[in-house]
Amino acid sequence: MTKDATLESDQFPTANGPLDITFIGHGSLILAWNGMIIHIDPFGRLADYGLLPKADLILVTHGHGDHLDVNALKQILTSSTQIIYSKSCEPLIPGGLVMNNGDKKSILNLQVEAVPAYNLVHKHENGGPYHPKGEGNGYVLNLGNLRVYIAGDTENIPEMNLLKNIDIAFLPMNLPYTMTPEMTAQAALSFKPRILYPYHYGQTTTSKLVKLLQSEKDIEVRIRRMA
Repeated sequence: MTKDATLESDQFPTANGPLDITFIGHGSLILAWNGMIIHIDPFGRLADYGLLPKADLILVTHGHGDHLDVNALKQILTSSTQIIYSKSCEPLIPGGLVMNNGDKKSILNLQVEAVPAYNLVHKHENGGPYHPKGEGNGYVLNLGNLRVYIAGDTENIPEMNLLKNIDIAFLPMNLPYTMTPEMTAQAALSFKPRILYPYHYGQTTTSKLVKLLQSEKDIEVRIRRMA
């Protein structure tokens, strides 16, 4: 994968070669693994997607414009690109594979699990949640011997207690739409990833999350440019 020197990236060893994670920003990531390029929630305000690697697989967590940017998505499509999204995204860009909460699929020899992502506390003035249950997905990707959890826009929901053996987790921390630092810390403690990246954190102070989890020696909090 051709790297943009302005973008941060981390590398992790796996049983099938290295996993490179490039941090685009907000909720947008690129994962390069086993000869495959995986884009997460491409968003054109963050990067020129015409200059980024074409996608073998695109995962979209939900239909909000900062997660499903049709123009950015089209710039990384090829004739063989696979797209996975929740049912709410289908009217915006038909032809993808719908995964509902709880579904498990093997795509391009990659095991993908769709898990719930929704609000319990933070709501619109009319009382409706910013992210209703069932409309969005988080995803767990099984990359060799690593399990990577990309939570999407969610709060610290009870279903997180069911997550097992998560090596790397991306948890959102952007008020008022997702979690406070306290909620993010509680979410991490519920399933204890080895490495935690707060992402899509806007103006939220990441140092507060680091302080809340500083005594948890089994959870390494890494801060990258993901505002």
